[in-house]
This record gives sequence, structure tokens and C-alpha cells, in this order.
Amino acid sequence: MQQIDADSIKVIIDTNALMVAEQFGVDIFGELIRLGYIEWIVPAQVRGELLSIAERAKKGRDRTAARVALGLAGQCKVVGIDNCPADQAIVDLAEKESAAVFTNDRALKKRLFSKGITVIYLRQGRYLEATKKEY
Repeated sequence: MQQIDADSIKVIIDTNALMVAEQFGVDIFGELIRLGYIEWIVPAQVRGELLSIAERAKKGRDRTAARVALGLAGQCKVVGIDNCPADQAIVDLAEKESAAVFTNDRALKKRLFSKGITVIYLRQGRYLEATKKEY
């Protein structure tokens, strides 16, 4: 069982993380609750990326995953305005809110680890795990 900081109840959810539900059949909100994260935040940039994927994806399953992810984003608190790249918005928001970040993006995870931000990621295609350091 992972140790979660007492104030680490907020999690910012990245585009690819929202798509995990459809792509891997994972109950992401159930998993986040299991880890102790009860406040789910989606930057406006992530919602914008999902809209773009839902409209323009070449693969039907990516379009479907993006549409499902948009529905899931509706269960989250959407914050900010879509005025900068999503990764930058996520890093800035994580620092401002003292929140963890749920992402599977390798480059973004590296940036977050360098700032001491807790990262939640999909493990073995079945469950989520949280860590503060690179694995």
C-alpha cells in the first residue's frame, strides 16, 4: 500500500490518463479513490486536446477513447483557459495546487519528478500506482 501525503487528495488528470478507461478497461476514478485522491482536476488544455482527438483521430478506437474521456472529464473540475501547451499547464497547476498528476507521458513524468511532484500512472495495464521518484 502506498503512503499518500495527508494533503494529497487532489490529482490533475492528463489527456492520455483519461483515455486509459476506454483503452485498458480500467476504472480510473475507483483506482484514484483507492489511492486516496478524491478531488479530480482537468486543465482546459486537456479538454481541448480531447476535443481535437475526438474530431481528428485517424483510428476509430482513438476517437472512441477520446469521446469516452470527454465524458469522464465532465466528472472532474475543469479549470483554466486553453492558452498554453497542456503539459506546461499541468506542471504549473500541480505546483500551484500541491496536487499529484495522473499521466502516462514519459517526458511529462520526468518533468514532474524533477519538481518533486507525485505522479500516478498505469501499472501493468490494470491498476494505478503513485510515486514521487522515477522508477
